[in-house]
Amino acid sequence: MDYIKWRPQQNHLTTPVSYIPHFVPEKVVGVDEIAAELAAEHPGSDVEFIKTILNKFPEKIQAHLLGGRQVTIKGAFTFTNAFIGRMDSPDDPLPAGDDTHQVRIYALPPFMRKLRQEAHYEKLAAAVKQPVISLVEDTHLKLPDVLAAGSILKLSGSLLAFAEDDPDCGCVIEGTRSGRAAQQVFGHVSNSSIMLSPEIPAQEDPWNNEYILSVSTQYTEHGTVRTGSYPRRLRSPLTVQLPPGETGPGILTGNAAAPYVRVIGCAADASERLRIAASLDVHTGILYFNLLDMKERGLAGPAVAVTGNGEYSLSGFAGSAILELTVSVDSFSALVSLVRNGYPSRLVDVLDIRMPV
Repeated sequence: MDYIKWRPQQNHLTTPVSYIPHFVPEKVVGVDEIAAELAAEHPGSDVEFIKTILNKFPEKIQAHLLGGRQVTIKGAFTFTNAFIGRMDSPDDPLPAGDDTHQVRIYALPPFMRKLRQEAHYEKLAAAVKQPVISLVEDTHLKLPDVLAAGSILKLSGSLLAFAEDDPDCGCVIEGTRSGRAAQQVFGHVSNSSIMLSPEIPAQEDPWNNEYILSVSTQYTEHGTVRTGSYPRRLRSPLTVQLPPGETGPGILTGNAAAPYVRVIGCAADASERLRIAASLDVHTGILYFNLLDMKERGLAGPAVAVTGNGEYSLSGFAGSAILELTVSVDSFSALVSLVRNGYPSRLVDVLDIRMPV
């Protein structure tokens, strides 16, 4: 039997203290899962065709809303335009602001009636107070999730503060394959942010550049030490010495004993630091490689579809000293699994490409 899970959560807006029930999702289900379920219920149905229809559904609703219409799915939901904002006179125009125009989605009574009649509930223990790390950024490169030696790392979040002289508390950076370093040099520690000069532990092989960051703190003198880990993995820059040699340096890999991808060739006018991205289209399942500059949402080279093991050539972007980078994919299925499960469908490595001295 399935259960709808919930836990009590403190309502800080009331005096005396009260609690509200908070829904805890078992997992997040998307188009892929629903399409597979529909195909299983209707033998002979094409999963990809069902996914196409489901992906088009939001577009059709949006088109009707733009046309000034209301959309009602019989027995389920109503989608309608709505507005917020203040008008001092009935002659005033629509209030300005990006959030003035809203969309309201209502569950219709038959849908809610069936849901409430068939639901089973499970109460979970109250959430434990612990550090929450929401963003980690290299302040020199202005890039998230990059762990570079000699730079300053900024952690943002909540409940992060700890006593720097407490041996049981602090910040730790740990390699996903090996190596662990308790951080020692802090510029700032508060509940909402931490600034530190990272000590990066060495791992077994140079392509193992993936790290986990955590913060441990103690909220009361005799309280339990609580640890919170950053949900995303940090990656340190990789050096590509030209020419790359017969085997070539490993990139775009996790904690494996052999690299998933290697750089085997490079045409360059000068040394340059850039990024390489492996992006997975969750709708089509196709993996793409392309080269990027060192700015978020900056310049990018053309995307190249990667369909299996083999060699792929990536062109540089406008103004780049790297004309072409050739890589060899040696473990395609492992790479796809890493991008899908270890990262939000996009894995990025910083590459320091160095010309011969």
